[in-house]
Amino acid sequence: MSDPRKETVRSAYDRMGLRYLAWGRAVGADPRDRMTAAFMRLLPEGARVLDLGCGAGVPSTRQLARRFQVVGVDISASQIALARSNIPDAEFIHADLAELDLPDSSFDGVVALYAISHVPREEHARLFADVARWLEPRGLFLATLGSADSPDWTGEWLGEEMFFSSFDADENRRLLREAGFALLVDEVAVTQEPDGDAEFLWVLASTGTAADTPEDPPELLRPIIGPGGIAVS
Repeated sequence: MSDPRKETVRSAYDRMGLRYLAWGRAVGADPRDRMTAAFMRLLPEGARVLDLGCGAGVPSTRQLARRFQVVGVDISASQIALARSNIPDAEFIHADLAELDLPDSSFDGVVALYAISHVPREEHARLFADVARWLEPRGLFLATLGSADSPDWTGEWLGEEMFFSSFDADENRRLLREAGFALLVDEVAVTQEPDGDAEFLWVLASTGTAADTPEDPPELLRPIIGPGGIAVS
């Protein structure tokens, strides 16, 4: 029997269709573009990138596909159908991102934007370990994670019953390090969603060791990091 929490997520995104895209366009102060641009600058042209929770593929998957070989994954069949229509040159997999079975060292980068908080948090440690295993040595992981301790929550969101689950920022940092990641960026930033402000932990991490990671952010990351954290447009 499937996990009812995951069935809640799948069913909600299947019903939302394009409605979620319209909501996303109204989000303000979103670090997504700057963080994605930094991730892209740190990878070579033609790199193989896995996009977990790709949704309809816009805007992020489309942006990634202009430069990289992209494989998108989503639990919603409706969202995958939209993604295939929006980005015909990319590869898409209809699957639970936490149940993927992929070869070791098969990707140069992995992206998970606003997706992992839909996965029950008892699965997060294993998912981080899987991502580290799927990445090449010194591969990159870009993710938005929860910033507050929030056990399983189910309730109305965008007119649908939805499920969320997350650890706080410090616990997420600990789990990522235990999975073998060195953190290049790990900043909490506020996103202005149409129904109110929301905080997320933005992480850009490498499968390199701590010794590979300079004390100061790499030069390419300086435009997005300042004394107050992540800068947004």
